[in-house]
Amino acid sequence: MTKKQLFGAMTLASLTCGALLIWVECGSGPVVLAADKATAPAPNWSPKAAAEYLDSRETWWQGWDRAHKDHGTLCVSCHTQASYALARPALRRQEGERVPTAPEQVMLASVEKRVREWKDMQPFYSDAIYGAGKEVESRNAESVLNAIILDSYDVPRGHLSDNTRLAFDHVWALQSTSGPDAGSWVWQNFDYTPWESKESQYHWAALMALAVGGAPDNYRNDPKIAANLAALRGYLQSHYESQPLVNKLVAMWAEKYFSGVVTSSQMTTLVDEVIRLQQEDGGWSLAELGTWKRRDNTPLETRSDGYATGLVVLVLEESPANSARKANVKRGLSWLEANQDKTTGAWPAWSLNKNRDPNSDVGKFMSDAATSYAVLALEDQKR
Repeated sequence: MTKKQLFGAMTLASLTCGALLIWVECGSGPVVLAADKATAPAPNWSPKAAAEYLDSRETWWQGWDRAHKDHGTLCVSCHTQASYALARPALRRQEGERVPTAPEQVMLASVEKRVREWKDMQPFYSDAIYGAGKEVESRNAESVLNAIILDSYDVPRGHLSDNTRLAFDHVWALQSTSGPDAGSWVWQNFDYTPWESKESQYHWAALMALAVGGAPDNYRNDPKIAANLAALRGYLQSHYESQPLVNKLVAMWAEKYFSGVVTSSQMTTLVDEVIRLQQEDGGWSLAELGTWKRRDNTPLETRSDGYATGLVVLVLEESPANSARKANVKRGLSWLEANQDKTTGAWPAWSLNKNRDPNSDVGKFMSDAATSYAVLALEDQKR
């Protein structure tokens, strides 16, 4: 048996007496009966193909040697695992699934294990190998990603699990308490935009605000975290104006669930600016939502992509500033419906860092996130 096969067998075996039973008993949200699904209008895109693509990419990630970490756990990547966790539960109702798929269960088992055994887990990156400060960066980033992933599975169930509460506890324990970035988290920085770069600190702080604001059981009003939330809100407010558009969009998304981050005036300005960047085909390009430069000095791809279009459409759908922009949202949705790859189920996106082969596994990282945001935007329009 290969190392990859052994890892999969061991992880799935652990699920048989753990997470799988929990999901069978508790469920992950509303169950869709066959009759309900049959009467729903057919979408102009394939949720089934999107789900299969996302599951296949998660399965690949779980088998990749570089994703394997200590104690039989997995790295929680921003591009593949975190975005997958945001989108995959949204597809469950569409597909009539009762429980998370096998790749989801493996991911969740790994995250929950690292959360429960936090003090015994090694950081994903060590100072000795990757340079001073990388252990702190990876520890901080992982804590946020763990909480966001677990919370996204608790939201459909309407209840915050003990593991998710523990993950949030780890987050608050690592929140910066002093300096210009107080209220945020030191973030993993390997100069890989948009997930592991200087811009990523704000991006994920905003997503953390989104997760806390929408968490079940009225978690955001827990007096024990009042000071933490005040610090987070203060950081997001004070650093907003210096952010690239992609980060401002996430902050505006968070505003719906975590008020006091973005003012009405700032939202109006942002929406106007983003609308001006909508391309003739109805989509948006991630290259135009910031000031980027590739490390290999190759030109950025400026065609419309699923990452930017999905994110912009999703945020406009959820924003109170959307009322006068319905035509733009409709054009964006039309682009998303027309640009799902009929063969793979994915949406296109291209690296901001290098001219990568989009058909390589590493080159697909952008499409992993693009597909997740496209799914979220297309599913959100139904609510």
